Amino acid sequence: MEAINTITKGNYKLEIFQEDSPESPRSWDNLGTMICFHGRYNLGDKHDYNHRDYSGWEEQKKEISKQENVCVILPLYLYDHSGITMNTTGFSCGWDSGQVGWIVVSKEKVKSEYGVKRITKDIIEKVTNVLKGEVETYDQYLTGDVYGYRVSKIEVCDKGCEHDEEVDSCWGYYGEESVEAEGKRILEYYIKEEEKSVCS
Repeated sequence: MEAINTITKGNYKLEIFQEDSPESPRSWDNLGTMICFHGRYNLGDKHDYNHRDYSGWEEQKKEISKQENVCVILPLYLYDHSGITMNTTGFSCGWDSGQVGWIVVSKEKVKSEYGVKRITKDIIEKVTNVLKGEVETYDQYLTGDVYGYRVSKIEVCDKGCEHDEEVDSCWGYYGEESVEAEGKRILEYYIKEEEKSVCS
């Protein structure tokens, strides 16, 4: 696996990698359920709905809202061109994009998760933002925006040859900025620890 970014400082090196096979965030403990329909891609969460049972998206929305006792339901759109990307607002290109389903959460689950008996407008707004966040994270998974880092100590042998000894690594960061920030923090930690040992 080749690093997409390398930062060397002192005797240490930070490498950033794009993950080849990241874990799907739909395997996490999510608030929402993604009900998707697509002929070529296995998207979202498992469900028993059949897209052919409905005459259109509005009819399907009414039925799902009724069956799931929905608190919030948002549409899911997919853009399929040299890779796939998903959002809740739609894409400007109608040729390669369209609706593929819904992300929903029931009233019962919202009441349980937020510890309330009554669902207010504020809670609906919070829940809506959480669902949008879940879709954004899933989109990062679909587009390969998932990374890991490795910190290595650069060792020099008696003959002047160099080799790296891994001292730290972590994977599963969504977004390149987040993995780089954490990797730099860990890099600085090892540099400071080495400085302490030299001074002591």
